[in-house]
Amino acid sequence: MSFIKKDTPVSGCFELLPNVHKDKRGTFVKIFHAPGFKKLGLEGTFTEEFYSVSAKGVLRGLHFQTPPAAHIKLVCCLEGEVLDAVLDLRKRSRTYGKAFTLKLSAEKSNMLYIPKGCAHGFYSLSANSLMLYRTSTVHSVENDAGILWNSAGIKWPAGKPLISPRDAAFPALGDFKSPF
Repeated sequence: MSFIKKDTPVSGCFELLPNVHKDKRGTFVKIFHAPGFKKLGLEGTFTEEFYSVSAKGVLRGLHFQTPPAAHIKLVCCLEGEVLDAVLDLRKRSRTYGKAFTLKLSAEKSNMLYIPKGCAHGFYSLSANSLMLYRTSTVHSVENDAGILWNSAGIKWPAGKPLISPRDAAFPALGDFKSPF
């Protein structure tokens, strides 16, 4: 099993393109393969997996966990399409403070591998978007954190997305003191 690994504007964050098998029955996609990840030099120890379903216009993020519970995240869109965003919060990174967006879709079957120290969020572009997340650490309420969605220069598709009260209360990037 092999993946194509493509660089992104954030150091250590990669778009992964898996083999997609299509026939008259439908589609089969393997989204994780430990030897394949190891061959690409990617961490492949995931301890938690979950999903979210979002209506069109919903924005979730920008989320991350602080040390010692910081995690690597692997995300993919299993239904619909999203505009996914990653923001580098690692002070020693050459891409510190940079953000980028990438469309993830069920049709393309692409994924994002997000390193520790990066915030992640997405905007649902379809009527329903089903996102799958795999993380290298278990969720920790004490280490759960975020950056205000509109403070990092990300060009979202809408100026007034549907967001949670929690996400609306996150600090702006300019007020954030990075622990990474």
